[in-house]
Amino acid sequence: MSPPRDDESPSESPDGPVRGSGSGEADDGALDDGNTDPERPGGASSDREDTGVDEGRDAEADGERGPEDRTGVPETGESAAGGTEAGVAVNGGEPTADAPPVRHRDGDESETTERSGVRTFVVDVVSSALAVLLVGALLFAVSGVWPPMVAIESSSMAPHMQTGDLVFVMEEQRFPGDGAVAGSGIVTLESGRETDYTMFQRPGDVIVYKPDGNDGTTPIIHRAMFYVEEGENWYEEADRQSIGRFSECGESPDEALPYCPAPHAGFITKGDANGGYDQAQADPLSAPVKPEWVVGTAEVRVPKLGCIRLRNERCLGGSRAATTGTTLATGTADRSAVNRSAAAR
Repeated sequence: MSPPRDDESPSESPDGPVRGSGSGEADDGALDDGNTDPERPGGASSDREDTGVDEGRDAEADGERGPEDRTGVPETGESAAGGTEAGVAVNGGEPTADAPPVRHRDGDESETTERSGVRTFVVDVVSSALAVLLVGALLFAVSGVWPPMVAIESSSMAPHMQTGDLVFVMEEQRFPGDGAVAGSGIVTLESGRETDYTMFQRPGDVIVYKPDGNDGTTPIIHRAMFYVEEGENWYEEADRQSIGRFSECGESPDEALPYCPAPHAGFITKGDANGGYDQAQADPLSAPVKPEWVVGTAEVRVPKLGCIRLRNERCLGGSRAATTGTTLATGTADRSAVNRSAAAR
């Protein structure tokens, strides 16, 4: 085969047209219209541009669809592995089962602390009230007297009882001592000497009684000295120092011993620190104490604990305490010292 001549145009190859300098530009333009070779760099760039357009269209479509239509698309707070971060609500709406609700810890902790404080306060108040009621019920069950505790208001029983002492009182017939007066459960000083029965360092019971049986006056706490029968001349039985200037029984108005002869059966009483009997005063504190006037017998004292129930500056060292219950005045020779009309409510 003879070689082609210079004036002849190149012949087409069996595999396709042979590109020349002029026809190559036209062919390139045809390839750019959509027949891009995937192996060429220019073709890869075009693919990335098309993908970016498609992603923008998908994002717009997702915006038009609701959360329920976006299956398979990771949401905000969702990891690439498909899990959901704790404490993040999906799509800004209600938390899903996989996304616990967001907790505002500062506010929740403050509210929890406040509720805990109120609950603790209520529990403390209720438990304290129940404890007081329980103790009161127990004391009442043992003593049989209400209130079972009384506060000493003056010093007529010194030194065995002092102002401000709190005294536990028990019904006189609960545990009577040896030599008690029949039907009363009370042991007098005279009987206590014979039976060696003592209360508060001296023979005989210390009793709490209502003067003349009057419920409106402050009770008195004194020692039972001896017992007299109705109509008895008890002048001879009395201690001479304890009857003072009185020298006889009922014959002279000025010198006669009050309540002698005895108008009724009862106890002659006296404060340990007093000089005379309660019944042997120019202005007697009470007639002989009938057994039914007796509130109870003093059993135990707690020093100064009664100050919280008294309005007594001597007891509190110049400060005053609010009265919270019934107080007990100890009688003295001077009626004004008994404070008989100042019963606390």
